[in-house]
Amino acid sequence: MSATPGATPSGAPRTLFDLALRYHRTNPDAPLPRGGARFPLRPRGDEGPLPDHTRAAVEVAALLDRYFADPRVPPRALAARLDGLPAAYGPDEHIGRAAARAPAAKARQTGRWLVRHGTGPGAVCAGLALLAEAGTAHDIPRIQTIGLHANAFGHLAAVALERLPGGVEALLWLADRVTEWGRVHVVHELCRHADAHPAVRPWLLRKALARGEFLNSYVVDHVLRVTAPHEAVVQHGRDTDVMDHAGRLLHVMTYAEGMGTSLRHYPHALAVLEAHVRHLGKADPTVERYFTGASVAHHLGVETPVGTDGPALKAGWDTVRKAYLGLLDRAEWCATAREGLAAGDEWLGMLAHSVAPELGLRAYLGDAPGGESHGEESHREESPCAEFPCTESL
Repeated sequence: MSATPGATPSGAPRTLFDLALRYHRTNPDAPLPRGGARFPLRPRGDEGPLPDHTRAAVEVAALLDRYFADPRVPPRALAARLDGLPAAYGPDEHIGRAAARAPAAKARQTGRWLVRHGTGPGAVCAGLALLAEAGTAHDIPRIQTIGLHANAFGHLAAVALERLPGGVEALLWLADRVTEWGRVHVVHELCRHADAHPAVRPWLLRKALARGEFLNSYVVDHVLRVTAPHEAVVQHGRDTDVMDHAGRLLHVMTYAEGMGTSLRHYPHALAVLEAHVRHLGKADPTVERYFTGASVAHHLGVETPVGTDGPALKAGWDTVRKAYLGLLDRAEWCATAREGLAAGDEWLGMLAHSVAPELGLRAYLGDAPGGESHGEESHREESPCAEFPCTESL
């Protein structure tokens, strides 16, 4: 799918809704490539300042007021005017109040038309704002479909769905099919319902963070707060999906400083680390598990935990680090990493330039398991989980 809207062979502009629907019908469980349609913050070639979005939102609100006051104006004319203004990609109080001032039926009808037929971001964003105020459960499929353009419309779609009856289930559906900023906003909305809806917490425990999604760092605080992973790894210690997601949380916290909670500031880090490495000691190796283990082991070697003056916490970090390194030295784990490298896995490729040489990871050195490596020596002769026996209980 094109990253930006194009034109049909007849020359008529494709609607953004049609672009999303076409891709979804052939790939029903997949997100749109690159998060769907993207739009520049300023017109191409314009080197002036970025638009004043507060002022633009006031103009959009005034335009909606004039439209609803004049029944002679067709929605297509409104859409054209809206696309001439900077789009409000998130909720805005001025636009929200204008939508609330309009007759509900007219606002709903107009919102549906703009979402379904809009060819530019201004029209679609205004349509979603109207449906957030006046939509009904019948609008859920429409909002979900346009929300597949995750970067552009994920935020407004998430807000609109959250307000509708059955909207949480619709958010869960959308969450499995969006990436990048759209996923950030959908996960934020789901976190607000973790205690109120029985399906949300299980989803967050297993799927809140997507592998390879750098923007995970912007939701890690919310996910830590509502899922309490230090408790979840005890309660669901045999659930592979929960434990793999706990590993994803640990990895994200290795680089989240400044965006979210970092591993060294997380007060329950050691409990989650111990449970995770214990679980890996009983699990089959995968590319993601190898990457997580290597990334976390490297981080534990270069950072120190904060919040305590005693040596016990740092000693715990060192023990966990040795356990991860022991796992990575196992023959089957080395074989899995080499297979991933041969297949071109980009995340394992990233390790090759810094983490692997510093840790002396045998999978990258070409040594046969059991031979000598050029990196750290101490973990080679120890049982991978010597300090964390691989027992059935946590």
